[in-house]
Amino acid sequence: QVQLVESGGGLVQAGGSLRLSCAASGRTFSTYSMGWFRQGPGKEREFVAAMAWSGGSTYYADSVKGRFTISRDSAKNTVYLQMNSLNPEDTAVYYCAADIQGLSGWRLSGPDPYDYWGQGTQVTVSS
Repeated sequence: QVQLVESGGGLVQAGGSLRLSCAASGRTFSTYSMGWFRQGPGKEREFVAAMAWSGGSTYYADSVKGRFTISRDSAKNTVYLQMNSLNPEDTAVYYCAADIQGLSGWRLSGPDPYDYWGQGTQVTVSS
């Protein structure tokens, strides 16, 4: 069983930055591929970013490319999402997810590969 706990959400003005963290349990965290998704008000859950465990390849949604950065610290069993130049359209509940099979490629942009999900952290960007 893997538990994921997100933190770092909050209220920020447009143009500001936040860094989300996702702490994971599990001895083999370094072999998990990890993803971030979000769900805005009245919207479906959408892909934000992912990192494959093998080689550390990263993938980003077009809407966040160049503004958001996914990274991981395997020593801390934590994955991060650095979010810069935030705008009101980024307002959402952000979820991290773990793929314990360690898949790679753009399949990580869909929800299916992920085995475990966190409870989410709210990010609100004011204009």
